[in-house]
Amino acid sequence: MRSPAFLTRRLFASALLVLGLSGCATLTPKSEPAAFKPVVAAANPLAAKAGMDILENGGTAIDAAVAVQAVLGLVEPQSSGLGGGAFMVYYDHKTGKTTAYNGRETAPKSATGKLFLKADGTPLPFNEAVVSGRATGVPGAVLMLEMAHAEHGKLKWKDLFGSAETLADEGFIISPRLGNYLASAAFPQSQTPDVIAYFGDGNGGWKKTGERLKNPAYAQTVRTLADKGAVIFHEGALVDAIIAKTHQGPLPGDLQPDDFKTYFPKQGEAVCDTYRVYIICVPPPPSSAVSLLQALKIIEAFPMSDYANDARGWQVIIEAERLMYADRDQYLADDDFVDVPVKALRDPAYIKTRVALITIGKASPAPTFGVPSKAVVWAKDNTHEPAGTTHMVIRDRYGNAVSMTTTVESIFGTGRMVGGFFLNNQLTDFSFTPVTKDGQKVANAVEGGKRPRSSMAPVLIFDKNKNFIGMVGSPGGTSILSYNLKALVGVLDWGLPMADAIALPNVVARGDAIRIEAPLMKPEILQGLKGMGYTIQEVTGENSGLHGVMFREGKIDGGADPRREGVVLVGE
Repeated sequence: MRSPAFLTRRLFASALLVLGLSGCATLTPKSEPAAFKPVVAAANPLAAKAGMDILENGGTAIDAAVAVQAVLGLVEPQSSGLGGGAFMVYYDHKTGKTTAYNGRETAPKSATGKLFLKADGTPLPFNEAVVSGRATGVPGAVLMLEMAHAEHGKLKWKDLFGSAETLADEGFIISPRLGNYLASAAFPQSQTPDVIAYFGDGNGGWKKTGERLKNPAYAQTVRTLADKGAVIFHEGALVDAIIAKTHQGPLPGDLQPDDFKTYFPKQGEAVCDTYRVYIICVPPPPSSAVSLLQALKIIEAFPMSDYANDARGWQVIIEAERLMYADRDQYLADDDFVDVPVKALRDPAYIKTRVALITIGKASPAPTFGVPSKAVVWAKDNTHEPAGTTHMVIRDRYGNAVSMTTTVESIFGTGRMVGGFFLNNQLTDFSFTPVTKDGQKVANAVEGGKRPRSSMAPVLIFDKNKNFIGMVGSPGGTSILSYNLKALVGVLDWGLPMADAIALPNVVARGDAIRIEAPLMKPEILQGLKGMGYTIQEVTGENSGLHGVMFREGKIDGGADPRREGVVLVGE
């Protein structure tokens, strides 16, 4: 029987079964309300409920994030899981500090730029690499969450996995999104033995939407995780099983016990910058979120409120995206290995040179990368980054907040399973080609112990008085930056409710390729952009999964992407 508190929750997005200022990361709020209504938005109703149950039991946003991730890894295994990685930005209401957590996977210490090259020196086909043993890096999501829980958790770690354990033991109903993936089987992982064994119906077909799926191996893993903690991802039987699985052919990998023992997630100050009267905070590299900040600084030069949802406004978004990606592909990578011009990309003088390339009413040529002050010029990177990811946003009753993007990379990762969960294929986020023909190195080249570049870009939003007012984020591979940018403009410039901003058509502009969700775009805007000289690829069903919440004037304004199954729950 549901509690009265649960019955009072409001559903902002109905989808049941169907979001600088270097050194500014400590933001002292202007006021401190005594209590807050807890909020959780996640990509599956079962995961959102697990998080809300934790919040209503007095847990913190971090406590809830652990529970949400544990359930998502079971009910949405195509997108994230215990075998993947994550980036998170966390706001501590009491201290005003915003912390960035990095649970990105690492390559084996033995890895070199030849990891995804054939014997003749040419790159492996992606469909072969993605299911290979070479594609898996040391998983970091669970270790990252444990690090954050040790600092910001309130409930005991062992008490955060009950929902995941029960659902795995008793079974969960396959949602339409998962069922649709299985029905199409149009992905290389559908041919792996583990995917066939888990999802196959025994008659050469697949389990279907609405059927119950049990996963006793996952239940045992979360029981062990609850009892022993994330050390099981450092050493022991689970690590041995992961290594053995990745050492199997085809294209076996070279993960070793020491790669796991020496892996540690990272934490530090978020990268924050102003956008008009707001402050936006995101994770540092190897997240590409600093490129999102750069795009916002470019857009800031234009009167977007005057261009509200018209062709001029969308043109600015298109050009900002093209400039953002041109620089992102050139410079962003793991800053433990290469110099990333985090500040220089947002320097006012450099931004001015990029803004000068935009002429309102006329399409610009596809831009090349710019050269910020003192930036090291690397070779252009054309990494292929599929859209198998998920995002959650959470606020607890104490005012703390989490914006977290988490992934196993492609659909079902490598399609290889250990302990009831899929292993990531994050190493395919490296550039397959480490150097150009003329010998110029790619910043995102494979190196031992390196973290691959990521488009994951969770966002926290503050007002000019440094009060926390919102959060947003999305899955979507390289398109994550575009999805987040659209939502931020919709909410902050065009004054839209979060749900309406999320539902705006997705526009992804990278070089000469400009994709627009044509059925969602007003015909006059589409024609206006074509009249400016843009060649547009009209598409349907962009794979965004935005979740976001704004807290303004005492109201909670939440939204979940109608393109997926997410929900926003608000407690009392």
